[in-house]
Amino acid sequence: MMLEYRGLEIRWLGHAGFSVRGGGREIVFDPYQIKTRREADIVFITHDHFDHLSVNDLKRVSAPEKTTILASKNCMARLEGVACKSKVLVTAGDRGEAGEVRYTVVPAYNVNKFRSPGVVYHPREYGGVGFIVEFFGVRIYHPGDTDFIPEMRGLGKIDVAFLPVSGVYVMTAQEAAEAANTIAPDVAIPMHYGSIVGSRKEAEEFKRRAKCRVEILEPEG
Repeated sequence: MMLEYRGLEIRWLGHAGFSVRGGGREIVFDPYQIKTRREADIVFITHDHFDHLSVNDLKRVSAPEKTTILASKNCMARLEGVACKSKVLVTAGDRGEAGEVRYTVVPAYNVNKFRSPGVVYHPREYGGVGFIVEFFGVRIYHPGDTDFIPEMRGLGKIDVAFLPVSGVYVMTAQEAAEAANTIAPDVAIPMHYGSIVGSRKEAEEFKRRAKCRVEILEPEG
């Protein structure tokens, strides 16, 4: 199941992975356990956890003379064996362009998801990121692994938002709906469920609570 949006083809690859195609170009976010080989023009990696930076999956979407990989700085060591055209390591606050794509790097962190008392899974200092990507005039937000954080109030106009809904490591469905109601995207697509934690019921709950248009996609990895 694909979402067509203003000339773009948006596919959920499962978990936190997405493919967006337009104008003969393809960008991919956080591929994990994908089934179809593809040669993306740009791949965005939000952090180095195995379900976001999967080296085997990254190799399945990267081409040595074609692909640019933009990844958080904590990904540096694990990217060494991946062949691609270029690699750009980023941190929150960075901005830039890669081909037809403009990107802004934004924070991603937990405020209330704890691995042990007082210790969250994704602390801000760990350096995970989210991306706002402008692709053929459409502003897309992939927040990475995060809770509903204050920075989401200042993202500007977002056309399409991919929002994690499974809880445990990221926002719950209710928290994701609160985030969506704050960000006010044109379309929100739930993610980060159905593979490690969470199920479609979290996506359905998110859809009930969110005030914006919500599209629940089937994985096409």
